[in-house]
Amino acid sequence: MTSALTLPTSGQLASSWPETPPGSQPLPRELDHLLALRVPGLIATRRHLHSHPELSGNEFETAALIARELSLAGLNPRLLPKGNGVICDVNGVPDGPVVALRADIDALPLDDPKDVPYRSTVEGVCHACGHDVHTSILLGVGMLLAQLADLGELDGRVRLIFQPAEEILPCGSLEVIEAGGLDDVVQIFALHCDPNLPVGKVGLRVGPITAAADNVTVRLSGPGGHTARPHLTVDMVDALGRLITEVPALVSRRVPANSGLLLVFGHASAGTRYNVIPSEASASGTLRVMDRDTWERAPKIVAQVVRDVIAPTGATVDLEYLRGRPPVCNDSRAIQVLTAATAAALGPDGIAETPQSMGGEDFSWYLEYVPGALARLGVGRSGPNVDLHRASFDVDERAIAVGVRVMVQTALRALAAAR
Repeated sequence: MTSALTLPTSGQLASSWPETPPGSQPLPRELDHLLALRVPGLIATRRHLHSHPELSGNEFETAALIARELSLAGLNPRLLPKGNGVICDVNGVPDGPVVALRADIDALPLDDPKDVPYRSTVEGVCHACGHDVHTSILLGVGMLLAQLADLGELDGRVRLIFQPAEEILPCGSLEVIEAGGLDDVVQIFALHCDPNLPVGKVGLRVGPITAAADNVTVRLSGPGGHTARPHLTVDMVDALGRLITEVPALVSRRVPANSGLLLVFGHASAGTRYNVIPSEASASGTLRVMDRDTWERAPKIVAQVVRDVIAPTGATVDLEYLRGRPPVCNDSRAIQVLTAATAAALGPDGIAETPQSMGGEDFSWYLEYVPGALARLGVGRSGPNVDLHRASFDVDERAIAVGVRVMVQTALRALAAAR
């Protein structure tokens, strides 16, 4: 899909943040100095990944680059069975606990309109969600923890998970779990870019921090015909219009208002000619909901409402409801670890409260098996911020060094707490 991923050897890099932030604690064994040396290379890695994105499920060259970089750090990465993701243990003191850190590595099917040297070179594919940043941060964490392990000062094992296919269904996290990615793990942590927070801030929250997210596709069919004689047809455009305008509101009336249920159609299609009533129509979208109980009930509710709305039109309904991911629900003890780690890495002012969002994240599936937490990493740039999943999304690259510091401190504190 792309040319082989090799790191650039030159080019001006953005200013980094290698210095110890005010009020923070230095990393052990002068790792701050090593981080300062590594930051330009991590930024170069991020820019290269941004220039050479790969879609969900096809992250083969990205995984190969990750494996090469980890091997150069003296580690022993292993590819997932499909070859599009990487798991790598940093082995410290034998028989110690195992803590996992996860980064997602896939890109989105969007063109990249940014006027930057590292804009995507792959037509229709773009890192518009910050996964290139997540990947670069976890590579940096692995390099620093490998140094500690060599010195005999890593109090257990840290598993680095570079996960494919976060943006699609079925979720890539399930592939990692099936491949043994959570074997022996006692806690798991992850960061996600947040353009609404400035660099140097990490958003933390106990309990649900994202929404559940499912995919809904409705296909309608019936006899088409001439627009002059709609009574001899099933008016598919009319049926589709009812579907996309009535169903979302009616579904929301079947659940408590504070459940935050949101059904939004992002695609609708019917017909090709102005004077022909089509025989087929379809619409697809996402259903998002904040609480787990309503998420469990949602498929039956949607099916009933869709059939009730379409029944008077005479159209035949084919409903595909694809289960996506439950809400990410942060464990309180894991948030205590992240809070202490953030304060150590960035100082007390680095901690920010963050609300539950309507976005979905398949990190939630890991938390069905082991406790853990997802934090939001401030990547906001000067000027108006561009939201995630917009093709023009970009980050303040100083966030890479911040993320490395936070995740190293998180791993060390999680290992100590698990002893």
